[in-house]
Amino acid sequence: MLDILGMKSSEVAVGEYCCAQSWETLCTLGKAEYPPGMRQQVFQFFSKVLAQVQHPLLHYLSVHRPVQKLLRLGGTAPGSVTEKEEVQFTTVLCSKIQQDPELLAYILEGKKIVGRKKACREPTPLPKDTASHRDKDCSHDGAPARPQLDGELCGAQALNSHMPAETEELDGGTAESNLITSLLGLCQSKKSRVALKAQENLLLLVSVASPAAATYLVQSSPCCPAIVQHLCQLYRSMPVFLDPTDIAALEGISWRLPSAPSDEASFPGKEALAAFLGWFDYCDHLITEAHTVVADALAKAVAEKFFMETLQPQLLHVSEQSILTSTALLTAMLRQLRSPALLQEAVAFLLGTDRQPEAPRDNPHALSAHLIGHCDHLSDEISIATLRLFEELLQKPHEGIIRSLVLRNLEGRPYVAWGSPEPESYEDTLDLEEDPYFTDSFLDSGFQPRAKPRLAPATSYDGKTAVTEIVNSFLCLVPEEAKTSAFLEETGYDTYVHDAYGLNSWVISSGSRVASWGWPLTPTPLDPHEPERPFFEGHFLRVLFDRMSRILDQPYSLNLQVTSVLSRLALFPHPHIHEYLLDPYISLAPGCRSLFSVLVRVIGDLMQRIQRVPQFPGKLLLVRKQLTGQAPGEQLDHQTLLQGVVVLEEFCKELAAIAFVKFPPHDPRQNLSPAPEGQV
Repeated sequence: MLDILGMKSSEVAVGEYCCAQSWETLCTLGKAEYPPGMRQQVFQFFSKVLAQVQHPLLHYLSVHRPVQKLLRLGGTAPGSVTEKEEVQFTTVLCSKIQQDPELLAYILEGKKIVGRKKACREPTPLPKDTASHRDKDCSHDGAPARPQLDGELCGAQALNSHMPAETEELDGGTAESNLITSLLGLCQSKKSRVALKAQENLLLLVSVASPAAATYLVQSSPCCPAIVQHLCQLYRSMPVFLDPTDIAALEGISWRLPSAPSDEASFPGKEALAAFLGWFDYCDHLITEAHTVVADALAKAVAEKFFMETLQPQLLHVSEQSILTSTALLTAMLRQLRSPALLQEAVAFLLGTDRQPEAPRDNPHALSAHLIGHCDHLSDEISIATLRLFEELLQKPHEGIIRSLVLRNLEGRPYVAWGSPEPESYEDTLDLEEDPYFTDSFLDSGFQPRAKPRLAPATSYDGKTAVTEIVNSFLCLVPEEAKTSAFLEETGYDTYVHDAYGLNSWVISSGSRVASWGWPLTPTPLDPHEPERPFFEGHFLRVLFDRMSRILDQPYSLNLQVTSVLSRLALFPHPHIHEYLLDPYISLAPGCRSLFSVLVRVIGDLMQRIQRVPQFPGKLLLVRKQLTGQAPGEQLDHQTLLQGVVVLEEFCKELAAIAFVKFPPHDPRQNLSPAPEGQV
């Protein structure tokens, strides 16, 4: 019988019937492994015959029944001696299903489906032309016509009353033992080529073009639960002592190459971590490439079984190590996440679905409140890890992220003082000495504000301050005695402009995406008839502003992360974000604070502290050189303060560069005035 393997395709067609009648016998011999090695030969025979024949065979009972049995003969654990032959066999089956999605019902048939067939036993009268067509398609062994899959498919409904009664039982066939479980088992093979081919086959299967077949795959197979179950198993198999630094450093993990490059330093748990991230990347790729029906179901399964049941308890844990590890892992997953369906589920999981303005004492989404609270945790490590998580989240192309964290609280511009007209000239604004943020002790410390510019900060018809004035305000905020960047060539304002162009490139290249979000080009006009409501910047901005106000007392690495998140927020091209975070000249409502007002208070605190640090300029320059690697890292008095001053100066330059890049001076929307002398 095995001589058929060498036949031409025409000769194979002649022997189809003979082969179909003999496949049950072959399965029996393969199961018994008689003679030894027979199972491999049976897999090869099935693969080559099904791949070469021109006439469809898989819808015949005498063919798809032994095919199901053969799938159950495969190794149940990685390391089976027939793995290579099994993956070749599944490749042929997935290819046939891709060509004809209606075959999916036959291959995945099991006891659960047979039970449905009994309920669907009553034959439905067919139109005359359909009946004659079916009679032509039916041949020996009572083979049925191919089933028409639909959303209400009663199992393999087309396997109707033409079938012998013995088809109601399939030798222990179950819905849990079929092509899906066979592929998932092969995906866990230690042989990389076998695992990769099995993953490609599963990807081919879930990307079927037929909506009915996709619905059948979701409703009548263990596809989605089994994929997510393996993800949860890999997560639980990782050691609990993983270092967040190692997790962050392990980049470039792909489902096609799950192991990291060999030249990277190894660490305990690296293999398990790479396996988990590789499978998560594969799940993300499946959701991206799968049929919409399958993609949505798989994304929801990941959200329910992995995000909610497995990951959330770790994020809410009281153990510092558990919080650090789970937060770092979530950040790594967000870095790899690309599919819109899974991103939607991740955003709902992390931030909830409420988009109403926040209140200081409201009851926000539980997980979101915990994560935002972790940004101001007693542990600096947890704060840094959580801030990295939010920075990664803000880079995702989902409008709900920035709306939930910031925009919903800025709607209607309640941060602007009511009844205060837009300033027409600089003289109409408060003098610096009258600014409530500049205390008497601040002025007594020796800080003298710069001379007033000769020209007023130009404002356009919509109340936005000219970009030149914004840039100069941030560049001149830090007093000269606290600046050291002029002594180093590579840290000028121009460097930040170049970097800001790079960071802002996603806005320029994705203008259509931002346009689809429906953001206005100008701030919403203030409505005098609208009832005044108290302004609350929101829990996220409140934590960031609180952290920013303590920049002179926090570790250097934490300051870098706080300013990095604020810079990422300032890049968003929404006029309210631009006004609230980047316009120093807005008239704030009583009790409100903005990013600029927070910075002004920090400068006031700094000028008082400078008086208490001997040789402040020299020490400050030495600390800057240490941070850039140009001087040995010896410990100094007031080192935290000095490092905070360096970060403060650089952050002000970065904000100036972002404002310049977002709305350059040649922007027709800006009504610019000449820059004051000696300024940008």
